[in-house]
Amino acid sequence: MEGATRTGGAEAAGVVLTWREAPLPVKAVIAGIMVNRLGGFLQVFLVLYMVAGGYPEVRAGFALAAHGAGAVAGILLGGWLVGRIGVRASIVSSMTANAALTAGFLYAASYPVMLLLAAGTGAASQVYRPASAELVSRLTGEERRVMVFAMYRLATNLGTTAAPLIGAALVAHSYALLFWAEAAAALGVAVLGGRLLPRDRPGPAAADRAGTATAAGTGAKAGPGGYRAVLADRSFVLFLLAILGFSAVYTQYLSTLPLAVRERGLDIFVYGVLVAVNGLIVIVCELVVTRTVQRWPARIATIAGILAVGVGLAAYALPWGVAGLVAATVVWSVGEIIGSPTMTAYPALAAAPENRGRYLGASQAMFGVGSAVGPAAGVAAWALMGDAVWLACGALAALAALAAFLGMPASPKR
Repeated sequence: MEGATRTGGAEAAGVVLTWREAPLPVKAVIAGIMVNRLGGFLQVFLVLYMVAGGYPEVRAGFALAAHGAGAVAGILLGGWLVGRIGVRASIVSSMTANAALTAGFLYAASYPVMLLLAAGTGAASQVYRPASAELVSRLTGEERRVMVFAMYRLATNLGTTAAPLIGAALVAHSYALLFWAEAAAALGVAVLGGRLLPRDRPGPAAADRAGTATAAGTGAKAGPGGYRAVLADRSFVLFLLAILGFSAVYTQYLSTLPLAVRERGLDIFVYGVLVAVNGLIVIVCELVVTRTVQRWPARIATIAGILAVGVGLAAYALPWGVAGLVAATVVWSVGEIIGSPTMTAYPALAAAPENRGRYLGASQAMFGVGSAVGPAAGVAAWALMGDAVWLACGALAALAALAAFLGMPASPKR
């Protein structure tokens, strides 16, 4: 097991030095993520595109759900593909397929075809994630991983923030331009990966090792491989439960928070301000905070981040005015930047090298499941409980922190 008990060390470095010393393939992956997310318009505009094309809103919603389901399947598929065809082939093939399927929306003649394309693009657009995370983990020393994954997250967040604005400008011209632009972005990532990523196709021996890998987090003797090894690793399963609880709570700002703002008689502009505050803190402060947090034991950073998110969301239950809502948002946003880079990096530390892609895929898929289930559950709970739902979020965050405490090994600070 590669130092699964720690996230950083005496040689953990700052932002500039970490970036300067990062291998070229790592920089290429981070740049590719930025390009991919800048062109990630489909999920934002799919419903509007289908409604404009004459489909009922309910059918458009089902297509978006198919896209989300495909995304979770794509993450799991990506974790499997890393051990079969390697990182480079996984990224190039998935981005090429994503480009073709995205352009295919312009030629879809029926609703079933639209559903298949939605699920297909959801899957193809996410296969790269375990592959890129595996490459970053493999080529980055343990003492730099948390900082590099903070950069990884920054590229994702910058792209995700800018994409709707770019997409709106393209839609103002035509939907065809929107889809061709996203297809071009995906194809650009495929070209970037093909030119700059190392050839790493596993040989038969590597595939065989991946099929019989030990569940590294348990220290068990040779047992099941692939995703069976992930499920056999009881400690890591607890970590996955922590991820599930964290993501289900965290995503309430997308679904339940706007309802709470409206219920208090506040303008929807206030909700926009709260989302902007979160985005500003994540983009501006995450790398700075990570410079310190990367030296913390992984369990401490994870628990602190989850609990801070829970406390911030639970504070929404108080009869705050706008200033109080902003303060609560600052608290959970700080929790996000404390815990998220470590939670992103930890699966690579907990896995045996030959099974790293599956561990990364499982954690990303679990976050996706929480992100899909959490908003729906939160809205239903809001209808039954009102503001008490925020206290439930705090309690669920506490349970997630407990799962992280039980599932992640303790370590003295380096």
